[in-house]
Amino acid sequence: MALGVGRPPAMSAGAAFDLRNYGLMSETVYNRIALLRAERNVTRRQLSDALGVHYQTIGYLERGEYSPSLHLALRIAAYFEVPVEVVFSTTPFPRIGQRSA
Repeated sequence: MALGVGRPPAMSAGAAFDLRNYGLMSETVYNRIALLRAERNVTRRQLSDALGVHYQTIGYLERGEYSPSLHLALRIAAYFEVPVEVVFSTTPFPRIGQRSA
């Protein structure tokens, strides 16, 4: 079966469903938008105005409720004048003050 084609087998009600069992990974995109905004004293409204998006979009992004398009991710990184990898990651960022192993 091709990736993303077809349906997983039927499951009983309440059964746990893990996409990894079917070769599909979570598409969560982690970000540091709130941290960068705080460091630079930028409000959600200021950032949204500069990017041409609704201010609530910034909140959705910061909470991980919405993943940006590549175009928007690049524009956010450009706004903060950092590489996109500083702002976004497919793995969680370490907590501030936490040493990496």
